[in-house]
Amino acid sequence: MTDAPGTAGRYPIRTATAETMEWFAAPLNLAFAEMPDPGDEERRVWEPERIIAAFDGEQPVATAGALTFRLSVPGGEAAAAGVTLVGVSPAHRRRGILRSMMRHQLDDVRGRGESLAILWASEGAIYQRFGYGLATLNGSFEIARDRAVFARPAPPEGTVRLVDRDAAMDIFPSLYDRVRVQTPGMVARSETWWRWLTLHDTDQARGANGMKFLAVYEAGGDVEGTAIYRVKPDWDDRGPNGRLVAMEVLASTPRATRDLWSWLLNVDLVTQVRAVRAPVPHPLQLLLAEPRRLGFTVGDAIWLRVVDVPAALAARTYGRPGTLVLEVRDPFCPWNAGRWRLAAGEDGRGVVEPTTAMPDVTLDAGDLGATYLGTFRFSDLARVGRVVEGTAGALLRADALFAAAPAPWCGTMF
Repeated sequence: MTDAPGTAGRYPIRTATAETMEWFAAPLNLAFAEMPDPGDEERRVWEPERIIAAFDGEQPVATAGALTFRLSVPGGEAAAAGVTLVGVSPAHRRRGILRSMMRHQLDDVRGRGESLAILWASEGAIYQRFGYGLATLNGSFEIARDRAVFARPAPPEGTVRLVDRDAAMDIFPSLYDRVRVQTPGMVARSETWWRWLTLHDTDQARGANGMKFLAVYEAGGDVEGTAIYRVKPDWDDRGPNGRLVAMEVLASTPRATRDLWSWLLNVDLVTQVRAVRAPVPHPLQLLLAEPRRLGFTVGDAIWLRVVDVPAALAARTYGRPGTLVLEVRDPFCPWNAGRWRLAAGEDGRGVVEPTTAMPDVTLDAGDLGATYLGTFRFSDLARVGRVVEGTAGALLRADALFAAAPAPWCGTMF
């Protein structure tokens, strides 16, 4: 393991190896007050060389890690570090250790040539201090099955069948990638990720949430949709009272969207249907006769940090030709600070260069992260005082340039 300077030299940061990564990650259990789960297969995708820990003497007291991802961005994809395993032991909080680790980690991300860092935040306020902006949203809902009536009922055009994990390994990844390349915010999954995280089931998960099912929707001889869900059976004096939780529902066609959700909302012995980490807006908000019955709740999902402004802006495409001068304030990653001229061509590709021209828009690094994928518009941030328009009409031009369709979404927890 290698050492790096820690906070005031007192808490040196070291990099794990395959043999030490479990030890390095131990502070995470203390930070989240959780017992380690020996059946947790998440360790299979850990990258030891990207796990760091801060030490007090010979004891790890804080940890942080990253995963190597390809992130879908409007019109393309970009190299992104998936920040994870972040935690500080309760006895060592408020000592600047987390800041020291974030400094070390972002320097490493930049050195690897990754223009973006992304994460799911336990608390968003923590990471906004380091330049992360809210980049995607997700939704959840729970609806009584008997209230899930479609506004325009139609007979199904395809069929749904259940498959085992081995068959799913041959089917699910290709459908996922078809959806992923069109959806900003989604990340590429490795074969290991698919087999041991997405499709795998464990005794502990089954006991808590019910059996995991893998469903495939086919129409016209093609796979057009997949669904991963759990069913927790229950009975009372009035009969079956089961609960279905849709964990991931993907569709490449409108009929797959309609038919898959119709099928899930009609599974036998189920009275409540719930969805987690669902896209916003959700198709059921337009399919149901009474969408209010969903009780749809919106929360934060991916937080994004632009690590290399010119590389990140060049990685995506833009909604119209035009130019925009951005003045970026970034005290934590000062190499990003300054004025950047974005010129988008007819093909949607952008060229980014430093400039001394007057800024059209002035914003912080976190604001750029919030607008980068297209979830929030520059004008949205301006309305709450987070973005300053420097030239007349610049906000509308920026909104048009950075617009994305479909809406960004990420259903992969890491």
